[in-house]
Amino acid sequence: MSTNPRLNFPQGMLAGRIAIITGAAQGIGAETAVILSREGCKVVIADIDAGKAEKTAQAINSEGGAAISVVGDITKNEDISNLVQKAVEFGDGKLHIIINNAGYAWDDPIEKIQDQQWNTIISLHNTAPFKLIREAAPYFMVKDGEPRSIVNVSSTSGIYGNAGQASYALAKAGLVGLTKTVAQEWGPEYGVRANTVAFGAIKTRLTQAPSGEYAVRPDGTKHAVGFKGGYDEEEKWVGDIPLRRIGTPTDAGLAILAMVSPLFSYVTGQVTGGKGGM
Repeated sequence: MSTNPRLNFPQGMLAGRIAIITGAAQGIGAETAVILSREGCKVVIADIDAGKAEKTAQAINSEGGAAISVVGDITKNEDISNLVQKAVEFGDGKLHIIINNAGYAWDDPIEKIQDQQWNTIISLHNTAPFKLIREAAPYFMVKDGEPRSIVNVSSTSGIYGNAGQASYALAKAGLVGLTKTVAQEWGPEYGVRANTVAFGAIKTRLTQAPSGEYAVRPDGTKHAVGFKGGYDEEEKWVGDIPLRRIGTPTDAGLAILAMVSPLFSYVTGQVTGGKGGM
């Protein structure tokens, strides 16, 4: 029999750990926060939407979990610093998990993409995750024997490209390089694991046809989310998906849980596809 200590399943696989999840007020981020909290993790709901962030935190706390909401714009240095500070206070001086999930697409063909459009997507999906990781460095570059993990949420657009998504595809591809670099820099001495999950068709507000939903850009303007048709008519999309269904936020959250859990303790620097098949 193995001499390794038993995993802490009765209290949850993530008991005693604290996680920052960006874009966690709704969708994949919110579902991930709920799933991690049920495994004993204290979660920080980081989002620009104060009302929805607090509602998500309250829902977790009401069912016996531990969560706080920290409102801010992760494209701003001061908000990133505040996020890490609040998280560390909530975690009694420690931080174990970062899930870079926040983001949205602002699509156009290459010849129509404007500088503001390009810069916004690169800033949100590349620069912000890097700055958050950099700000949290003092709490990851430690040798206390506790497991630490970073998950960067990418997309199949970043692996294969996608017509009309030059900025989004580049940004999501960039997360793969960031992940592998973190794994190489912080793995050998500190044991930090870093992985990427590249989601395909997941049904969220960002993939549904627009219905009054919007994202707020850094300059305060509103950007409609979703795309024409969305995934409402599922039969149009599932032909190329081996599992023959569109994924859910729960599917996505469970994939992220696996990555940060002891089940992936010897997995780092990898890209895992969350797309229902090949």
